[in-house]
Amino acid sequence: MASKLEALAPGSAQSATHLAPYTSFRIGGAADMLFQPPSMAALSGALAAASELSVPVTLLGGGTNVLVSDLGVRGMVVRLAGAFDYIRWGGEQGGAVEVEAGAAVKLARLVRESVDAGFKGLEFAAGIPGTVGGAALMNAGAFGGEVGDAIIAMTGVSSLGEVIEHGRENLEFSYRKLALGGGVMVTSVRFRLLRSPAGSLRTVVEKIKAKRRRKQPFGLHNAGSVFKNPAGENAGRLIELAGLKGRVVGDAEVSTEHANFIVNRGAARARDVCDLMSIVQQEVWRRSGVWLEPELRLIGDWG
Repeated sequence: MASKLEALAPGSAQSATHLAPYTSFRIGGAADMLFQPPSMAALSGALAAASELSVPVTLLGGGTNVLVSDLGVRGMVVRLAGAFDYIRWGGEQGGAVEVEAGAAVKLARLVRESVDAGFKGLEFAAGIPGTVGGAALMNAGAFGGEVGDAIIAMTGVSSLGEVIEHGRENLEFSYRKLALGGGVMVTSVRFRLLRSPAGSLRTVVEKIKAKRRRKQPFGLHNAGSVFKNPAGENAGRLIELAGLKGRVVGDAEVSTEHANFIVNRGAARARDVCDLMSIVQQEVWRRSGVWLEPELRLIGDWG
């Protein structure tokens, strides 16, 4: 495996790199190799080589909404950064504008720049952590909005290293999901936003942020919402009804502020979080007859 990894991205990758510092949970073992591609061409070449050499590839992204195994991740972990961290604004036409954002752009930055420029369509996402690429792949949403509603096109690289462009007509968004076949790794996203008074948008953003501060845990590492909301229900409410707020496994705890968050109290392991998730699912099923589906993505070697 070592010789194969060296052939994927010579001189531009790190071996045996611990991933915990790259995740919002601050949890996780080491990757066999961490690759942060310096260009689109480098990414394409590395993915093509990985496919040819049968090396597994895992996208880490911004490290939010994921739980990395204590045993680490085999093969190559790709984390998009510098070359994929940009925002390009188009010209305004008829009160609308198109903006392209690299997959590594923090979603919070795109929301802020959009609001400051006086364009609506993403203000609901204020306070959602993570990157544009991750937000697109999970169709991130809050307060009645979803990023998929504003997306008009997307560029990515397939598992074979082919650059692929998808227009809106080929993008299938659903609740917390984008159906994107072929193992495509998103590299950029184009949005269409509409002109709106910046002052009004800032007011909306401040109200959303204030609501998040009142209801969500701050000061402890977490990965955002752990479970998807079942149809017509609220996962946090079901977890609270099951009496699980404050339940602890190791150093992982169901937040006492928002039951659909699990927090790292300082030294939590991935297995602690995983076991706590299982307890929550079983107790909610016993109490309410609803099986909660994880929104959190588990990556790596789980034995």
